[in-house]
Amino acid sequence: MSPLNGEQLHKIRDERREQIIQAAIKVFARRGIIGTKMSMIAAEAGISHGLIYHYFKTKDELFTMLIEGAIQTSISSIEGLYHIPGSPIEKIRLLTKHILEKDNTPFFMLIYQANHSDGVPEKVQQLIEQYPLQAYIDRLLPIFRDGQQVGEIVEGNLEELVGNYFTILSGIMVLGEGYRIPEVDFVLRTITKPC
Repeated sequence: MSPLNGEQLHKIRDERREQIIQAAIKVFARRGIIGTKMSMIAAEAGISHGLIYHYFKTKDELFTMLIEGAIQTSISSIEGLYHIPGSPIEKIRLLTKHILEKDNTPFFMLIYQANHSDGVPEKVQQLIEQYPLQAYIDRLLPIFRDGQQVGEIVEGNLEELVGNYFTILSGIMVLGEGYRIPEVDFVLRTITKPC
């Protein structure tokens, strides 16, 4: 058996790092930062406890990196709605489906944990202050406004409608495993005009 070359070692290192990240997303999403230990992440990743420290020095460093990525991705997902074709309700349906997909729920739960957990690192607190729920509401307001104008979205205060929409999705995500995830159209009935 020949020794591994630099490219192979780099690939193995990248795969191991991604394995740790995916495990950390699941554990932090379920337990928050205080309830998570690096040993739990290592166990979820199927690696030794000591190996995780070759990739991440601290739990705070790992959590902060994940929150940065979660915020960037969630903001980009909402802003990306402006660039896809379709009616306002089709865009909201697409976002709702994306959020409710089983593989994406832990990712969105990270943001919930960052907002509601004690002991989050200072950098995460700063990110949450920079991107509070209002930042998400503000980014969706134009789509909801367009939906009201074309008669797809119920009348009412736009900020309240978007806020209630996020509250429903947050509640679904917090309930998590063991609860039935509703169909997208069921969630959308709370904001759409009856046909």
